[in-house]
Amino acid sequence: MVDIEKLQRDIKLSYNKELKSIEERVKETAQHVNKEWGIDPNNLSISEIKAIASTILELETKQLHDELEKLVAQKEKIEREIERKSQLLQETKYKIFDAMESILDKSDEAALAKLHQVKLQIIDLFDILGEMVESTIVAALEKESEIDIEETLKEAIKEMTYEAIKEGSLNTIRVRKILSTILQRAIDIAEATPTKAKEILSPTIKGLRSGLYMAIERFKQRLAFMPEEAKHILIEDYDTIIEDLNQTDVLFSQVIKTKAEESSEAVKKVIEEIHKEMQFDLEELLHLSKETAELMREKFSKIAKTALKKGSEVLHSEAAQEAKRMGVQIIGVAKNALNSAIKTAKDAIEKK
Repeated sequence: MVDIEKLQRDIKLSYNKELKSIEERVKETAQHVNKEWGIDPNNLSISEIKAIASTILELETKQLHDELEKLVAQKEKIEREIERKSQLLQETKYKIFDAMESILDKSDEAALAKLHQVKLQIIDLFDILGEMVESTIVAALEKESEIDIEETLKEAIKEMTYEAIKEGSLNTIRVRKILSTILQRAIDIAEATPTKAKEILSPTIKGLRSGLYMAIERFKQRLAFMPEEAKHILIEDYDTIIEDLNQTDVLFSQVIKTKAEESSEAVKKVIEEIHKEMQFDLEELLHLSKETAELMREKFSKIAKTALKKGSEVLHSEAAQEAKRMGVQIIGVAKNALNSAIKTAKDAIEKK
């Protein structure tokens, strides 16, 4: 029987890295093993093949492996630094706006509203949205014995989702990020309080669905009254919106499933059960989305689409500037509406 350790040491000593190609080096090693150890390559045992292969792999990839380890270490260091700097950047932005707010008259609601609107436009909306979700859930949990958590949270999440989505484009990337941001923050709290996971996640997921439904329904209603200037802006995203509207249920389910996979087993199970119970709700969502997509097709015929694309000069009109609210991805103007969702939830809590 071949001494595997001795065979490996011999291969390391005899391996000729001076040869030009891997094929040549492996071939020479096979010849060496045959000559010195009397082993025919065709008659190697599993353990011998494994020993020879692992030894050659170690010799051939050592430099690459070492370089990769250094790069991974550098990557981890850079990622930690990016996270630290990003956090510091956000904290600095908050401090600046807090300082600006401190010099304003607290009774001057108009001035505060303007500052808050600018704050929402400059600071990462999704961070603020996540914080609002967390504050609502925590407030509801604190009043658990006094309120209907299911209805309170569902209503609050529905309003947040609706207000965040409605002022911008309905394209998949934007909607997915809004849904994911809200659901992820709810999952974080559910992970920290696993006994309350279903109480937190069921109204959150149902509220997300209802908020998305409301946003699409609003978009459908506004199509009928959309001015020509707004149609021109929307037409740039025409194909994407049509495609996305025809698979809204898939988008919603993908967000739910993705977040479930990233969660603990206990929370994953809860999310999957909730999602399974919502099939009828998703069919209703898809039905509305398809109706909206069909309405878009009717509104924007091929001829109208071509004509609108050629009419770029309308983008410079005053009406076009106002109409941009309906066609571009902006959410900053939704400050007051987003805050009203929190107020609605908290009012419901206090009343009960």
